[in-house]
Amino acid sequence: MGLWQWVLDNWALVWTYLYVGIDVVLRLISLVVVPRNRRPGSALAWLLAIMVLPIVGFPLFLLLGRSQLPKRRLAKQKAVNRLLRVRAHEIPDSELDEDAPSWLQSAVQLNRELGAFPLTGKNSAELEIDYDTSIARMAEDIRTARESVHVLFYIMGLDEVTEDFFEALAERADAGVTVRVLYDHWGAVSHRAVYRAMRQKLDAHGIQHAPMMPIRLFRDGAFQRPDLRNHRKMVIVDGEIGWMGSQNLIAAHYDKPANIRRGLHWQETMARFRGPIVSELNLLFASDWYYESDEMLDEQTLVRPSPDTSGTYECQLVPSGPGFVAENNLLLFNQLFYSAARRIVAVSPYFVPDESMLSALITAARRGVEVELFVSEIGDQFLVFHAQRSYYSTLLDAGVKIWLYRAPTILHAKHVTIDDSVSVIGSSNMDMRSFLLQMECSLMVGGTDFMEKMREVEHTYRSRSRQLTREEWESRPRTMQVIDNLCRLASSVV
Repeated sequence: MGLWQWVLDNWALVWTYLYVGIDVVLRLISLVVVPRNRRPGSALAWLLAIMVLPIVGFPLFLLLGRSQLPKRRLAKQKAVNRLLRVRAHEIPDSELDEDAPSWLQSAVQLNRELGAFPLTGKNSAELEIDYDTSIARMAEDIRTARESVHVLFYIMGLDEVTEDFFEALAERADAGVTVRVLYDHWGAVSHRAVYRAMRQKLDAHGIQHAPMMPIRLFRDGAFQRPDLRNHRKMVIVDGEIGWMGSQNLIAAHYDKPANIRRGLHWQETMARFRGPIVSELNLLFASDWYYESDEMLDEQTLVRPSPDTSGTYECQLVPSGPGFVAENNLLLFNQLFYSAARRIVAVSPYFVPDESMLSALITAARRGVEVELFVSEIGDQFLVFHAQRSYYSTLLDAGVKIWLYRAPTILHAKHVTIDDSVSVIGSSNMDMRSFLLQMECSLMVGGTDFMEKMREVEHTYRSRSRQLTREEWESRPRTMQVIDNLCRLASSVV
């Protein structure tokens, strides 16, 4: 009783000692726990956050500091990866063309080792950069379906732009075609009105659908970080036609009142493929479908000879995400940057590279490679936009040309071209979220003919952009410099 009375009489002192004790313990624990198997930059950023305010920083680290999947999901992902390797062996390997650069074979081998998929030949491809037209063309292809339609998008919603797309799905489902739809849980549900309309449409026509990476914090055997997301975008029709790229299935202003007020709209690049590569896209969809629904799709319906082998392009699919041991997309980009002999063009809406990618680009520029980076003049995400700007000085000093896509358009396309021979297109941004936290889909394409199509796209984007000069960048307000650098530090907290 005496001790309790003393505590009550000296409560301020007790709470002070208790706070200091917890503060010291959290700091000491963080020094042991945070750096474990973590990039130095990320570890330092987390340690700084914890040292400044341990009571807040340490719980945030427990919530967001692990990029691994929970135990059950990780075990399932490992099973999916093994399945991919087994099924991918059913897709025949293709030989590179004689005029392919000597270093390309090592990139192919790297991709095969990381993502299991082989290089396929005899593919054809088209590019589409008009936002509404690409959705309309996908709807047209869906209406030709005889057996199956597989749809996967990070963001999906039923609005005035996507209405015909969903109507096409409904028509084929009513006709007896098997239609399966996947959408990221957070990406879709964050657009509530159009998300609900989409679900009602799918349910009304008996279309199978499931959310990807559902936010269930304490299920699947352990805590799951809520910002681990599936960021892929794909449409596969009858295993014969495949679409993939950067575009989400929603109106170009994303149905956000703030975007509409600002006049913001998104610019994308989508690719339409025919040939053996479509089987790889179908396999990747099947792995995500099994991951979310527990249904294992029949291999014979996924991998089969393509009816169209008239194309001339070699293609290889490279999946990536937290379920893989390595950052597959990052390793591919770095391999290509170091291999480039003449020219690199990189397009990314969110450019927040890790140290290895930054070094690869700077090294390429300083050894005489022409390096161009396309980013947006304005941003839709404050933290990422300002973090990206913090790299401009270093890039300009190295001789990198930075093109700012003019406002109010957000350049959301993602692709890389190397010299005159190799392109990579897909869903992956060049930032730490895409490297560590998001499931992505990248496609490497070889061939000078496809490169010509990519150059046309780049020419269009260049005509809609302005080049950032060193003089302009040095004259920006000092407050902006401080904000950029602070956001860069915060972006390292992954």
